Amino acid sequence: MGFYADHVFPCFMELCLGTHKFQEQREQALAPVQGNVLEIGFGTGLNLPHYPKTVTWLTAVDPATLLQNTVAHRTAKLSFPVELLHMSAETLPFEDGRFDCAVSTLTLCTIRDAVAALREVRRVLKPEGKFVFLEHGRSDDEKIAKWQDRLNPIQRIIACGCNLNRPIDALIRQAGLRLDRLDRFQMPGIPRIAGEMYRGVATLK
Repeated sequence: MGFYADHVFPCFMELCLGTHKFQEQREQALAPVQGNVLEIGFGTGLNLPHYPKTVTWLTAVDPATLLQNTVAHRTAKLSFPVELLHMSAETLPFEDGRFDCAVSTLTLCTIRDAVAALREVRRVLKPEGKFVFLEHGRSDDEKIAKWQDRLNPIQRIIACGCNLNRPIDALIRQAGLRLDRLDRFQMPGIPRIAGEMYRGVATLK
């Protein structure tokens, strides 16, 4: 992936996405998670300290290997096992109905085919399973959305494929999941083009 993508950008993510405000959002988003959990887009493991005690096993998938020492340090503090697999979420090797919950935080902006990944999430969830998400995406404000469209090509270069303008709720519905809860808000301290947030829970139809 190159030195920038493997070493520089992960440190930038740690700095920007590991702030106290983002930690609070992760804590709130992950509160409903329990049992056997799948996380897509594991990154550097920023979610790990915020999983509740109801989690018994975490399987995490990510095509990249990022900041291994940081990940090992975070994993060592957990009360549940973590299986980390280096693969894309668009094609998962798991059997149907394996997981109680699936998690995506600040990930759907980057996956090449987000709908394909979400359909895989739907497939591997148990019938009563939950998909828990915290994402940034397209604004409901038309003026902001136009600026997101204009700046998206630049964003994809400097942020290693991250998109500013994906309508997260529409992608979730397109994948056949039902939105049981959706909170839309502006992340404090971040420009609106990058800080339009989607947080919620989806289930199988």
